[in-house]
Amino acid sequence: MRDSPSVTGTFPYLQTAAPLSQESLWRSISFFNLYRLILGGVLLLVPTLFGEIFERSILHQRLFFWVATAYTVLVLVSVLAVVLRKSRPMLQLAFQICTDIAAVAMLAYFGGGIQSNLGMLLLVSLALAGMIARGRITLLFAALASIAMLLQHGFSVLTSDATVAQYLQTGILCASYFAVAWLAHTLSRYAVASEKLAFRRGVDLSNMAEANRLMIQDMPDGVLVVDERGVVRQSNPGAERMLGYVFPPGDKCLLEDCSPLLSAMFAVWRQNKAFGHEVLRLPGTNHPVRVRFLPVQRDGFWGAVVVLEDMQRAQEQAQQVKLAALGRLTANIAHEVRNPLSSISYATELLNEQEHDEAQSRLFQIILDNTRRLNRIVQDVMQVNRRDRLQAEILNLSERLDELIDNLCQVEQVPRTVFSMQVDASCAVRFDRGHFEQVLWNLCRNALRYSQRRDGSVIIRATTADDGKVTLEVADDGPGVSGDAEQKLFEPFFTTDSGGTGLGLYIARELCEANGAMIDYRRGPDGGARFRIQFGGNNET
Repeated sequence: MRDSPSVTGTFPYLQTAAPLSQESLWRSISFFNLYRLILGGVLLLVPTLFGEIFERSILHQRLFFWVATAYTVLVLVSVLAVVLRKSRPMLQLAFQICTDIAAVAMLAYFGGGIQSNLGMLLLVSLALAGMIARGRITLLFAALASIAMLLQHGFSVLTSDATVAQYLQTGILCASYFAVAWLAHTLSRYAVASEKLAFRRGVDLSNMAEANRLMIQDMPDGVLVVDERGVVRQSNPGAERMLGYVFPPGDKCLLEDCSPLLSAMFAVWRQNKAFGHEVLRLPGTNHPVRVRFLPVQRDGFWGAVVVLEDMQRAQEQAQQVKLAALGRLTANIAHEVRNPLSSISYATELLNEQEHDEAQSRLFQIILDNTRRLNRIVQDVMQVNRRDRLQAEILNLSERLDELIDNLCQVEQVPRTVFSMQVDASCAVRFDRGHFEQVLWNLCRNALRYSQRRDGSVIIRATTADDGKVTLEVADDGPGVSGDAEQKLFEPFFTTDSGGTGLGLYIARELCEANGAMIDYRRGPDGGARFRIQFGGNNET
């Protein structure tokens, strides 16, 4: 965890169950030849070590030796053919079994006939051939071996002192050939079925492991697998992004090394499994996460899967849902509220043009003022719905702020000296032009409203950090915001001004977030209000 198209392309481990592969077949034949090579060596030593078994003549002893020598040479040829992968493996196996049958039949004749029990050597060869061939051809090999031993004994009866009664012993031996061949055939069928089942299970496990790896790698949430000693066994890119820590590939590291806070929480969780599901901000990245511990049980406690749920992503998704609902709401407001407001305002103006007393005139003015206020609320709400239609561009703060302050001074009819600009000429940010003007107009107008309107009462300051991020502050020398109001400052429809809508700062925050910036409030050192906007990166032209 720390690599329509076919399924095989999706999962590189996917295969189809198949019988014994060619390479496995060649390897099995190689082991069979090793047995035959050892057998040939032993047979070469028989005339020397056990010469007394050759009761017929010294000629038989010599012929036995030469047959054993020829058999050993043929085995060596088979070994060479297997090493060079000559011919097909099943042809090789058939040749080797036929060689064993012929050699053992002749060795049994020269070694004393059926009573030498050399024919039992074919039981091993037939059993091994049955396990390798895995088919009914093993019964054919058993039939050939039986015919060879019957012919050998018949020839012994005709040419030497072998008795007819020993046909019973030969028949039992031949029956043993068929029994071993059938048993090997049956066992091989079960072996093939077991091999296919194991292969399919292995394929399923490999595919499942690959699917889990791909799913965990693509998860936006962080995942850490930690053992009982606090060693991180596995991790995903989401965990690295949230922790701000790059896990060394192939090396183990302690959870305490990458996050002491998570290590302490893991230790507490081990003592009390009810602990967990805590929402916190990770040190270093200041990323909001919900931490969950999932125990891994295997013969007792083994470790845990630490899930770092990305709360920022959840908040963004909730924000998208809120914006969609707000869009539908503002559309309904525009249609259902503005039209009646226009009718009320128009009718009031017509009535106001007629002759009436002072009390009626005051009532008409109240109606007009409140219709304008309601219309302004509708316009402010509709601005929030436009936050997703942004066209970001590089804005020079010095130029844009100069122009904006000049316009504001003309509208509010205040001298330009009320505003103090401390902005570098090269300071630039990436922001939507319309959104920027709306946010700064709102902040500067609020600062001007609550300031003392003296020279330098409103200070606009912009600074650039070492990482290139720009911070813009708008401060005033007014009374500031009370402690109770600070918590609700950016909530919609919250205002301390009886004539305000309570949407200005809320809209400013929404537009800043849409452009990748953050706005917050801090009390100034002299008690005034100070709003700070931290712009995101990528501010270069």
